Amino acid sequence: MSEGAARLPSRPRISAVITTFNEERNIADCIESLLWCDEVVVVDSFSTDRTPEIARAYEKVRLLQRPYMGSASQKNWSMDQTQYEWILIFDADERCTPELQTEITALLAAGPETEAYTIKRRVYFMDRVIRFSGWQHDRVVRLLRRGAGRYPNKRVHADMQTKGPAPVLASPMLHYMIDSFQQYLPRIVTYGYWGAAQGWKTGHKSGLTEVFGRPVWRFLRMYVLQFGFLDGMAGLVFCMLQAFGTYLKWAVLWEWRANAARGRMPNLPAFDEDQSVWHWDEHEPGAEEGRG
Repeated sequence: MSEGAARLPSRPRISAVITTFNEERNIADCIESLLWCDEVVVVDSFSTDRTPEIARAYEKVRLLQRPYMGSASQKNWSMDQTQYEWILIFDADERCTPELQTEITALLAAGPETEAYTIKRRVYFMDRVIRFSGWQHDRVVRLLRRGAGRYPNKRVHADMQTKGPAPVLASPMLHYMIDSFQQYLPRIVTYGYWGAAQGWKTGHKSGLTEVFGRPVWRFLRMYVLQFGFLDGMAGLVFCMLQAFGTYLKWAVLWEWRANAARGRMPNLPAFDEDQSVWHWDEHEPGAEEGRG
């Protein structure tokens, strides 16, 4: 432990959660940024690369594996596996900065006024910060007392719901969202498929307005109204990628509806039907000293 870390005030114990799949390029840096927490729980979706091996090399890491049925399901289940009163949630392509560590430590040591907190994300596209396009306001609830929040039952793009207010911390986390197209394009396709599945499950229709209008509007909103053009060529490519993801979602849903009319039903991804994953009061707040 460094001298600076040793001088940090005492605080309630924190469990860090990292959800991951095939993140051998990211997992070590993410874990390293969270080793100041009292435990690090890595929940892996049966990676086929070196992700589990790398995670197991850290003494503080507890590696668990579980099939992936969406970010909301995985994070809810992961929170239920932690030992301590406070939970800090990260994805493998995110990093906790020293400034964020210091702010969280001081906040909890002083006695937090609320039970959940929102963290800003500084988004990187190929090592370049995205300063506009609306993503400069990206923020997510990721620090909470056990039982104070839960993700809703959605296959993709679910935001944490909390029982009370979740004020925004001053220090951001880092989000290395896009490192290369080889890494990111398969994710866009997957998210489009999952988004279509969510739309199918909730009974949404898809036509000209959705397949053409929604992607065009997303691009114009991000690139023009939210000043994405000020990020130069990177801003143009970034905004077009987000619009492409929107197009895929609604185009896949249109294809499914069209084929269903011909008697060909879609092959949907698995949804988590375990009600304990979605139940707010299923898991009581843990004791400060942990379980057992």
